[in-house]
Amino acid sequence: MSMDVTFLGTGSAYPSPCRGASAAVFRTEGECWLFDCGEGTQTQFMKSALRAGRITKIFITHLHGDHMFGLPGFLCTVSLQCGSTPTKQNVDIYGPVGLRSFIHMSLEVSHSQLMFPYTVHELLPSEDQCPAEEFKDFSKNRTEYGPPPPGEQAIVSDPSDGTYSLLDDEQFTVKAFKLYHRIPSFGFVITEKERPGKLNVNKLRELGVPPGPLYGKLKLGTAVTLENGQTISPSDVLGDPVPGRKVCILGDCSGVVACGAAGLCQDADILIHEATLDDSQMEKAKDHGHSTPKMAAEFANLCGAKKLVLTHFSQRYKPPGLLSEGDEDVTVLKTQAESVFIGESVILAEDFLTINIPLKKL
Repeated sequence: MSMDVTFLGTGSAYPSPCRGASAAVFRTEGECWLFDCGEGTQTQFMKSALRAGRITKIFITHLHGDHMFGLPGFLCTVSLQCGSTPTKQNVDIYGPVGLRSFIHMSLEVSHSQLMFPYTVHELLPSEDQCPAEEFKDFSKNRTEYGPPPPGEQAIVSDPSDGTYSLLDDEQFTVKAFKLYHRIPSFGFVITEKERPGKLNVNKLRELGVPPGPLYGKLKLGTAVTLENGQTISPSDVLGDPVPGRKVCILGDCSGVVACGAAGLCQDADILIHEATLDDSQMEKAKDHGHSTPKMAAEFANLCGAKKLVLTHFSQRYKPPGLLSEGDEDVTVLKTQAESVFIGESVILAEDFLTINIPLKKL
């Protein structure tokens, strides 16, 4: 099964002619999910080969405008593309407490009606995710925003490790973890479940299993009984299971709060981490709740990540061919990360870059 991540916006603070505001799409043959939706994301979709109408889940890392100002417009555009008949399936939206109010108020004030249902799942943050003066304890008093409507939920963290369980289906689990930023921020981990190993055709023949539907049942993990009464278990004829892939996407941060974060991200196939400023400005980055290439690489090393992808660059950093007076070469960020990272490779995200995540081999 194919799996990839496409970047639609890789700049910080605001969209520019060089980079869009934060947005990335995770895609498999059966799923298409959007991570962050900065201003102009719907336009970036139109410039890409991706289809906005295929999005079934949206994950917002935090409530700064460059990560969510594009969301109301994106939802309205998708609704217009649906036509007059509501045929699109429900869209699940995950993000910090306050996201539901932002979406509802934006749609209400603009008199916008969506032609498809959506559900907002809010993550309750903790005080250690941002400076004290910026924290709002929504868990104790939600009267300003009202109780969640039926079907919507407020998700609390596991007190043992600060992580959140968001999704668990036949293909994937999705969890979130706490990050430190100027306001509460989160990282998301998509873990593909392991797939059954290959059928041993020679063993099947030896056991007298006829080709056909019984092969399929065994492949899916179901024991079968032959006409002679012999029961064949999947373990008798299947090779070792194929490990699933793992994608980690972090929001803006100057550090990780959840003690379970490194465990969740362990052995990630790709880890996507912001690097807003270069290492020479580390103190400034930390003061503003951001990271540098070295900081990103150190966390990736802690997780044993195979590939580190840097994104969310200050607009001062430009590709070599677009440099003008006052700009800095973005490739210096890659060089700084490579001097620290011990995994396979460091990649600089660019708008419309697609990174494929191949199947794992035994």
